[in-house]
This record gives sequence, structure tokens and C-alpha cells, in this order.
Amino acid sequence: SQSEQQVLSSKLECVQSIKDGALAEAKCTESDRVTLFPQEGRGAETQTQSSLKLLQVEAQTLHKKVDTEDLYVSSIFYEREETEREVTGREVTELVWKLCLAHGASYETADLFMTLVFELRHLSLEALRAVWQRSSFKCRDNWQPLVDALPSCATEACVVLMKELMASGEVEEDKVEYFFWSFSFIPKPTSGMIESLAPLLKSPRTSQSCFLGVTALLHRFCSAHSSCDGVPAVQTVMRTLGKFLGGNCTVQDSGHLSEMQVVLKAIGNAGLAAASLAPVLSLCASLRSNPMEIRLAAIQAFRRIPCSVRVSDLLPEVT
Repeated sequence: SQSEQQVLSSKLECVQSIKDGALAEAKCTESDRVTLFPQEGRGAETQTQSSLKLLQVEAQTLHKKVDTEDLYVSSIFYEREETEREVTGREVTELVWKLCLAHGASYETADLFMTLVFELRHLSLEALRAVWQRSSFKCRDNWQPLVDALPSCATEACVVLMKELMASGEVEEDKVEYFFWSFSFIPKPTSGMIESLAPLLKSPRTSQSCFLGVTALLHRFCSAHSSCDGVPAVQTVMRTLGKFLGGNCTVQDSGHLSEMQVVLKAIGNAGLAAASLAPVLSLCASLRSNPMEIRLAAIQAFRRIPCSVRVSDLLPEVT
């Protein structure tokens, strides 16, 4: 029907000439027709002609031989040459000032911010604390460059400082959530990071993102350390989570039920370290007086626990 007629129709024709195994000439004609009013047959048409012709063939160019020992394969994602000089807190403070004076979304701002992140990685905890005292100010647009750069730093010193800022209430609530979610992306967690963050789980105001962020960090740490269940910091976190379960995950009210679901999800996050809680999780899942949401959450908490724990034996009669 007329209503189904194409509005745009295009056609491309090319003729190529090959000589001595090389493309000698190529001529192309492209036609595009736009039918604005199909019923009246009215529209517009354009025709484009292009021609390419081989003019000359150069002799083979001899390239300078490169020593392969100087070459290496790496990702270009956030790659930057490591500096050999010692980074000082004063230099980092000056960087924060420059960021405040730079224009919003510009190449200069992006480069300064990345420089700030990489230089923070060279500072000790004491130096970072001193930088925070001098650079915790907000820019004119209410931006705190140092607060935004800390989660990308990913060193133990930066994580400890973030924990101290959260515990003292020196950062806004939305930034606290940002800090917790950033823990999931730390590539090489340390036991010192876990030890520093463990006390936050005992706080009466502990949020869901705190439970999930800390246990995601714990999972990545245990993925790189086969005997992580013997690390004191890991044991501290798992004991804290185990106390929330109370032996069989019994809940008193809807508020407690919601908190228990978060704790069980965090235990599932922890992975290898959660094997010690498998017997308790089994009781939580098999206790028929527990709400169905809790029993299901307890079963899902087994998702990263090694098969060697024999989940099927721990949950003989879940109905």
C-alpha cells in the first residue's frame, strides 16, 4: 500500500579496476531519493560521484628494527607512568586548589583529577590526614575534590582515612554511600583494610551499603588468599555477622526482619569466608517458624560457599 512505501531509498554502484594485484581505479555513484509525499510522488533526489585513482607506488620502506625487550603489553585504561620522586602533602593540597579554580567539565579538570588520584596513592596515612586538614574545603560549586578522589585511590591508607571520616561524620550521607560502594572495586584488598572497616558493622546506624560493601571487599580478598578464614580481620567480620543471626535467625518484628535479610545477603556476599557460618545458615533455613523470606535468604547465602561444605547435607529437609 501507499502507506508502506519507503520514505528513503538509496543505491550505490562501484566499478573497480585491478592492475598487477593492486587497486588501480575505483569509480562510485551513490543515489539517495527522499519521498516526502508518497501519494503525490514528490520528493528530492541527490547523486554523488566519487573517483579514486592510483597515482604511484613507492618502494618498500625499511623500518628501524626495534628491540623487543623494550616492548610490553598492557591495558591503556588509567595507565600512567609511575613517578620516582617523593610526593608531598603540600603538592597534593596545591592540586586540590587547582581543581577548584579549573573550569567544570574540561580536559584540564580531568587531567588534574587523575593526577590527584595517582598522587594520593603515594601518601602515608599520616600524610593523608594532614592533607585532609588542609584540603577538606568545598569549591565554589560545592564540590569537594578530595572526597571524590579518595574512593579511586584504593590504597590501605585511603581506605583507613575514609573509615575515619565516616565514623566521625565529616562527610555527607550521600558520600558515605559512595565510599561503601567503592569498596567493591578495590583490586587488591588487604587485611588492614578489612580490620579498619570491621568496627563499622557494629554501629547502630549501619546501613545496607555498609554490610554489602565490606563483605564484597572481603570476598575479593578471600578470592586471592586461599586460607583467608584464618586471617584475624576476616574472623572478626564473620563473628560480627554471626552474632546478628542469633543462632537461628529468629526475628521479632518487621524492622528486625529487614535487617536480618540484609545480614544474610551480606553473608552470601562474603563467599569463602562464610563457610564457618554454614551450620547456622542451615538452622535458619530449616526452622519452620522463621518467615519464608528469612528461610529463602538463608539458602541464598550459600551461593558462594564452597561445595566442600556439602550444602545438601546441611539442608536435609527444607520444606
